[in-house]
Amino acid sequence: MSVKSDIEKVLKSTIQSTPGQTEFYQAVEEVLISLEPLLRAEPKYDQYNILERIVIPERQILFRVVWMDDQGKIQTNIGYRVQFNSAIGPYKGGLRFHPSVNLGIIKFLGFEQIFKNSLTGLAIGGAKGGSNFDPKGKSEGEIMRFCQSFMVELSKHIGETKDIPAGDIGVGGREIGYMFGEYKRLTSRFEGVLTGKGLNWGGSLARTEATGYGSVYFAENILNKAGDSLKDKICTVSGAGNVALYTIQKLYEMGALPVTCSDSKGMIYDKNGIDFTALKAIKEVARKDLSEYIKIRPNAVYIPLSDYPQGTNAVWSIPCFAAFPSATQNELNLTDIQILYKNGCRLVNEGANMPSTPGAIDFMISHKMFYGPAKAANAGGVATSQLEMSQNASMQKWTFPEVDSKLHSIMKSIFDLAYATSKEFGNEGNLMLGANIAGFRKVADSMIDQGAV
Repeated sequence: MSVKSDIEKVLKSTIQSTPGQTEFYQAVEEVLISLEPLLRAEPKYDQYNILERIVIPERQILFRVVWMDDQGKIQTNIGYRVQFNSAIGPYKGGLRFHPSVNLGIIKFLGFEQIFKNSLTGLAIGGAKGGSNFDPKGKSEGEIMRFCQSFMVELSKHIGETKDIPAGDIGVGGREIGYMFGEYKRLTSRFEGVLTGKGLNWGGSLARTEATGYGSVYFAENILNKAGDSLKDKICTVSGAGNVALYTIQKLYEMGALPVTCSDSKGMIYDKNGIDFTALKAIKEVARKDLSEYIKIRPNAVYIPLSDYPQGTNAVWSIPCFAAFPSATQNELNLTDIQILYKNGCRLVNEGANMPSTPGAIDFMISHKMFYGPAKAANAGGVATSQLEMSQNASMQKWTFPEVDSKLHSIMKSIFDLAYATSKEFGNEGNLMLGANIAGFRKVADSMIDQGAV
């Protein structure tokens, strides 16, 4: 059987055995197809049945989360933890609280996490978890009670050398704090079982900023390789969470001009540059919609989601040199990338998980655009989570510059590895292919070393 037939067989089997998990199929197909040159060169992966093994999680945990709202009514949500692969280290991956969360979403995120974590060079396996609980509109008490109930079950499956969750969409320092407190109460142990902790109780400086900073570092490496930089470049950014916020901040530090951001209600275009201080006050402190931004910056333009042309994202209609999709999956489609390219965009760097559709990715690669794929470009967050784990284990606390310097080095190493691997397999500069092969090879070789487990 040919390599292509083997890949098609695994894809077909995955769809048949896990119906209705569209995002998961997309993630699996992207990785497996790009592995074709490696699989052709190294028959051992077929011999050891690695493809069939790596697409099936080692463990999938679904559980009921029951909590009481402020009116005294019992509410119920579904909790998930997918422990996907531990070949190179304990499970590591965030928790997402959002109404869109389902098993397919968690599996796609966990599958991506395997290779992202592998690329960091650190000893961490891949996992993901979360719930269809929506923190928006909930009181502090309701969020606390939900997090405590969620941890009652999750605590049975995690530990500092077993599985170390972190934050993701809907899970920030507040939620991590409530869950850590409940874990400590249930187990009587104070250990680094969660990352993204508060600075007073085991957290790391620069962790909040890490994914956004790392994304910009990766983009700068791409441009440096081509003899260019981000200096004086107009950039568009989607999202208004941690990733987008600190992408914007770091772009300014690199001399670029970020002019957009967005949330679930609409987007802001500020041609003079997004006011980082105002944005942070609105989204992190006041926790309000972006429509508040124009009260502070009246010359900016606010476009509500309802005004977006159908099938497009208004953020990507703004002319720019570099685009940083930093919100959620599949937010940049073929129509969007065609508009971006027509308006002069030449670099897309993914701060979110799988934010570009397959059609958009094909367009970028065929048009020789600079493309920083998510599993490489947004690995800064999990890399710094592992640095937090290291500080917890050694009972040390590093300075912000120390952590940031390590993050900068890790992102350069990821770029260098992805680029070198793309060149090794005859497709120099295709960082998606390079990142997928490099991330897979380390995990697959470890699985072979450890036998049939």
